[in-house]
Amino acid sequence: MNRPIRDWKGRRVWMIGASSGIGAEITRTLLARGARLAVSARRVDALQAANRLLTALYAHNEVLRTRRSAVAGITHPYLNVGRIDGGSNTNVVPGKVVLKLDRRMIPEENPADVEAALRRVITEAVADSPGVTVDIKRLLLAHSLKPLPGNQPLVDALCRHASEVFGEPIGASGTPLYTDARLYCEQGIPAALYGCGPRTVLESNAKRADEHLVLEDLRRATKEVARTLFDLLH
Repeated sequence: MNRPIRDWKGRRVWMIGASSGIGAEITRTLLARGARLAVSARRVDALQAANRLLTALYAHNEVLRTRRSAVAGITHPYLNVGRIDGGSNTNVVPGKVVLKLDRRMIPEENPADVEAALRRVITEAVADSPGVTVDIKRLLLAHSLKPLPGNQPLVDALCRHASEVFGEPIGASGTPLYTDARLYCEQGIPAALYGCGPRTVLESNAKRADEHLVLEDLRRATKEVARTLFDLLH
């Protein structure tokens, strides 16, 4: 048997099968010990396929922007690729890439149809990539919050008292936000969302370091909700 090599610094090493498993781990170990590596593997480059997929997804996003909602405050559906993971090192062919995306719907869309269309875009995008397979996993399927019969008295009371307390006309509109209130509507329970302060998400800097709310708006909103509850309970 060959004598063990204690010092790998500067040694030239050719690693076969370096894209995953034991080969990938040995590659990382040798790199950490200073070896100069040349690597090879039969695995396909998943990143190239991911590039084609991203191109198809963003092209689909442009199509989504042409679909308009009839609900005031809601513009169009869209998708956002929020996270991309893959690869292990600069000299190793990435054998796996994971994309996480969010497909926001408008109330007029059917969730089952939306998911089927998105799956079709994904599978067709990589269909011509030899050796590439796609595993699609749904993280969450949320139905849009829609007005239900019986919610009008709640909406009317909120709008009336908000207009009186804030001294300006305040009407009902939709908002492109994810909300757990949809769970009530899915069970047939009328619901309405009310938020005091800035009129839009952009104005409030929501989900940013400087997200803010004017305290006086909060005080007036408290009065408004109290008056609304008084009307509904009497």
